[in-house]
Amino acid sequence: MIGAIAGDIIGSVYEHAPIKTKVFPLFHPSCCFTDDTVLTVAVAKAITGDGNYLQAVWETGRKYPHAGYGGSFISWLASKNPKPYNSWGNGAAMRVSPVGVAFDTIDDVLEEAAKTAVISHNHPEGVKGAQAVALSLYLARTTREKFLIKREVTERFGYDLDRTVDEIRPSYSFDVSCQGSVPEAIIAFLDSDSWEDAVRNAVSLGGDSDTLACITGGIAEAYYGPVGQHILEKVRACLTEELWGIMDAFYGRYKMAMVNPHIL
Repeated sequence: MIGAIAGDIIGSVYEHAPIKTKVFPLFHPSCCFTDDTVLTVAVAKAITGDGNYLQAVWETGRKYPHAGYGGSFISWLASKNPKPYNSWGNGAAMRVSPVGVAFDTIDDVLEEAAKTAVISHNHPEGVKGAQAVALSLYLARTTREKFLIKREVTERFGYDLDRTVDEIRPSYSFDVSCQGSVPEAIIAFLDSDSWEDAVRNAVSLGGDSDTLACITGGIAEAYYGPVGQHILEKVRACLTEELWGIMDAFYGRYKMAMVNPHIL
């Protein structure tokens, strides 16, 4: 989950100023957490609490009203009785990474991913995007076999993962749909050799950079292992005490290491 949040923070400055290169300062002076982080932490809060995704997302989102939500989601947050609005946007996929960590069977991962999506993004593509990301992360941490991740996601969801980052980059543009960003984020991971390389791949596509990097970063952390100390320190410095506390509790609950002591 730290890998996902770090990806969001790194990609935040390029969301509206896209780049087409992997050569950039990893943490720009203006980088910050966005809605991707807030809602990812909200899902983690629900998992470690009573499992009520709607309540956790609604309450946590309202505490951070300027995190950069889309217009429809802003209306959802403003409602006293929020209802799903048939969205196929990648908001369902960007917040789902804790599910791939917390649940231990494919069936449970897919079921819980769908539950996190349908509170707002109940369009079939929204649900599919969330499930594909959660499954990728689950398989990354349990099998560490990229070929298996590629095969399962392709067969289950019909995404075209038979492309490379270099092939996608030239013609790719900003796309907030699950179908137009989730496959690309997964490819950014598949086509990488480290957590940092995966996040740089995602940002370099020149699309919805914070969300692409959030999705990719979560999967990459599950596959490559905990992030380095310098990444953890940057994340800690960006987050509020509340958000950090929820993260800390989640990692403690699932006995996960936050940092790789061998990466400075």
